[in-house]
Amino acid sequence: MTSTTKADAATGALRGGPRRRRVRPGGGRGAPLPLLVPALIGMAFLVVPLVALLVRAPWRSMPEQLTSAEVWQALQLSLICATAATAVSLVIGVPLAWLLARVEFPGRGLVRALVTLPLVLPPVVGGVALLTALGRNGIVGKWLDSWFGVTLPFTTAGVVVAEAFVAMPFLVISVEGTLRAADPRYEEAATTLGASRFTAFRRVTLPLIAPGIAAGAVLAWARALGEFGATITFAGNFPGRTQTMPLAVYLALQSDPEAAIALSLVLLAVSIAVLAGLRDRWMTAG
Repeated sequence: MTSTTKADAATGALRGGPRRRRVRPGGGRGAPLPLLVPALIGMAFLVVPLVALLVRAPWRSMPEQLTSAEVWQALQLSLICATAATAVSLVIGVPLAWLLARVEFPGRGLVRALVTLPLVLPPVVGGVALLTALGRNGIVGKWLDSWFGVTLPFTTAGVVVAEAFVAMPFLVISVEGTLRAADPRYEEAATTLGASRFTAFRRVTLPLIAPGIAAGAVLAWARALGEFGATITFAGNFPGRTQTMPLAVYLALQSDPEAAIALSLVLLAVSIAVLAGLRDRWMTAG
């Protein structure tokens, strides 16, 4: 054994044991071919359509396409409705997430499954469900119409309702996961010091879970912005009133494919911005 090796061994013994080498994931070896080929195919399957959208984009006529009155109407309506739907989701979704994460009650698993059902439910089916519940002849809508004169289908408010229906589960899942990761002993300490449960939630819990709420709100906003099926089923496709950007893309695709590509690029840019905004949170969670 050389003197250098003896010195390293002595140093390791003084530090409590032999010095371990940090091994990178994968051990520095190349990927095996049976995994590499399907991985590359999967990457191409997801990336090539987006690249094709950029390649076929009418860049020369893009300013003209995006400055038309119809496009700005649809974009403005999309931004307003998505923001309103996110606000609705925050007001009722955060308390719902707290209930699922902090309160034990019979049937909590069933309630959680029903709350997250819109994630896997086809959006068109969600629109039909909203019509049967909130339409003029719906089980709730007929009372809203007769008692308060409120009609939701085929209105701008109907767009907000449809978007909130499909977007709120994203917020609930994010906030519930953050609540489960947060230590409940802080809330318990606040209540033992005389604070009510609502005060503890407002002064202690909300600051702790603020990053999860922000991430869930961004995801909900992005989902609301891209909603199509429930919106067109429940609210229709009326320019200036219920025609959002996805509906404008669908309508333009039938008569002006270049305009449809230009509008799609706007939604693509928004999606990339959302992913970039959430990158730090995902990296930290990893």
